[in-house]
Parts: sequence; structure tokens; C-alpha cells
Amino acid sequence: MSGLGLAGLLAPPLNFDMDDPFAEQQGRVTTRTVWVYKLPSKKSEKVRFYQRDAVFSISNTAVSDDVEAHNRIWYQVGAEDHPEGYVYSGDIHPVRTILNPPQMEIPKDGLLAEISVPYTDAHEEPNNESDVAYRMYYETTHWVKGVTIHPDGQIWYQVRDDKWDKLYYARAEHIRIMTADELTPISPDVPNKDKRIQVRLDQQIVIAYENNLPIFVTAASTGGILRVGTYTTPQGNFVTFYKRPSRHMAAGDIAASGFDLPGVPWVQYITESGISFHGTFWHNDFGRPRSHGCINLSCSSAKWLYRWTSPQVAINKEFSFGGVGTKVEIIA
Repeated sequence: MSGLGLAGLLAPPLNFDMDDPFAEQQGRVTTRTVWVYKLPSKKSEKVRFYQRDAVFSISNTAVSDDVEAHNRIWYQVGAEDHPEGYVYSGDIHPVRTILNPPQMEIPKDGLLAEISVPYTDAHEEPNNESDVAYRMYYETTHWVKGVTIHPDGQIWYQVRDDKWDKLYYARAEHIRIMTADELTPISPDVPNKDKRIQVRLDQQIVIAYENNLPIFVTAASTGGILRVGTYTTPQGNFVTFYKRPSRHMAAGDIAASGFDLPGVPWVQYITESGISFHGTFWHNDFGRPRSHGCINLSCSSAKWLYRWTSPQVAINKEFSFGGVGTKVEIIA
């Protein structure tokens, strides 16, 4: 396949409603600061800057003139008729603000859910005045274990943190309960032996094959050079032996390239040391190495791959371990 052919299969940076692809589309800043430029180029005039977790409207996209860049996509900031300028898409998480009617009956096993607003805070108690334990971001997944109503009428979900085995509280309207239909397996009629995943490190892409025909391709970010060292994604043959729809991942010193990330979605482990495919909400800069060794994917791409591979995970289960996994080949 040619590079152009692969590019045509790549997942788009935004999951658009094609009737109005930018309706209520927002962006959240994922890094310390980002500059808004007059034109989609870092050589252009700087207009203003946004700080981490700032949320703004996205009204369009543009392609930079830098043909050597691994990611040429820029987002137009502000209203279509009065744009502020352009920001580099790699530092922006595409988000929306979708409020949900709370579900007042939560089964004993809990319910899998995702954050449907740019971010919401998980509190120690079900009220806005209590301490904040974590910030939970758009498209992250969490287990809802209960529901409670504050005297002021605000409804809160009780959310379990799987790393610390603690319960926190977040506003129920900010969390969308997932349905069984959206987690149904993809291509269940294709035997697992006829499915395989290939990770191409040189191109920073992931390809899913059925009967040796590519059916899905997406950009990825694998192990990269960070401030405290060089991280590699191992080459070789693996299987997706351990899958979780949600995982609190944490390691190292956050001030020096460590991380503490609750609710990482659609995790598929391929090594005992923890290398996995998973959704990524802390950057949107796919197409270049920049992970601690895992295969970073957009949340929507990670979800597709999670549904396509084996073993399947029941919607009321937190993981599946040790089943017959789907083959993975990682090449240079």
C-alpha cells in the first residue's frame, strides 16, 4: 500500500456530525500554554495565549504549509465570522459539553461511564466545597458505583478509583452512562485467528487486518525521548491478553515526566511490564513518538480497536485477563 492510500484510512482528528461538523465543537488546552497565531503557522504573528485546561470554541480546521510536519492540522479558534486565529491541534484535545439526565438506580456491579464535558472534578464528598481528589477529562472512562442527592438538589455519582480503591463524587450530569450496544464486538463473525494488528514504528501508525486485508488505520504515538530518558516500544510479536475499559495509570515524579492519569480508556495490555494500547486525552499529537512506551491512540480509535480484538470484556466487568488475545506485530 502506498503512503497516500494509508492516509486515506486514517481516523480524522475530530468525530464530526457531518450535518454541521463544528456545531458546539470545543478544544481544551492539554499543555502549560498554547499560542494563538494569526495564521496556521508558528512563524505567523502571535495573537494571544491560553493556559492549561482553557476551553474555547473551534469553528474550523486548516492545513499548514509545512509539508515536513508530522501533523499539519490547525484549529481555528472562535466564531466562524470573527475568528481569533489558529492553534496547533497537537496541543488541543477536541471536546464537547454534553449534559446528561442522571440515572437514579445503579446496580451492585456498577456502570461503566465516560466524562461528557471538557473536565469535571472528583470530590472527596458529594458537594462542591469538599476537597478535589482528581480532575476527570472528556472521554475518560470510570466506574459509577452509586448515586446521591445533596440537600441543594445537586445529584452526584459515586465513582470508584481502581488504583487506590477509593470512592469519589462527581456531578452526575457531567457523566454519560455507556450502553451495551455501543460496546458490541466489531466483526464478531471473523475468527480471531484471522485478525491481527500491526504497529509500524517508523510511520507511527496502527493497522488492523482481517484476512490480511487492512480494515482500519490510525495514527499513533509510541515510546519517545522525554526529559528524564528515552522510552521505547518493544518490537516483536505479542497478543492482547489483558483488557480493561478503564484504568488509573500512574508512575514516576509528575514534575519530571511522570504521570498520574485516572480513567485512561480502552486499555489493552500486550506485555507483563504494562505496555498497552490505550486512549489518550493528555495530547492530540499523534504521528510522532512521545509516550512512555505504550501505544497512544485517540480515544475513539482506541475504543474501536478495543471492541474489535479478543478477549471480549462484559459490560459489567472491569477486566478480562488471560483469554485468547488478538495477535500484535510491532515492527520498525
